[in-house]
Amino acid sequence: MRQQLEKRLQELKAELVSGQRAMAEIETQQANLQATLLRISGAIQVLKEVLEEPLDETPSDTPDESVNGATTAEALSTKLTS
Repeated sequence: MRQQLEKRLQELKAELVSGQRAMAEIETQQANLQATLLRISGAIQVLKEVLEEPLDETPSDTPDESVNGATTAEALSTKLTS
């Protein structure tokens, strides 16, 4: 009887360790997902703000062109970090 109890104790301890490991992985995934959602939310906000600005009357508005001395990508990056 004692051997059975000790065996069961060891099984439960192993299950506990396994469950804790799985929980840590899930918490890491959750943190990564939250960071991704935050970045997406920020990008949405920046694009909304850009779309709300009056249209620039430049003949061509391509990503490679300079806007006020900065490329469009640099301008968006500045908005994201500010």
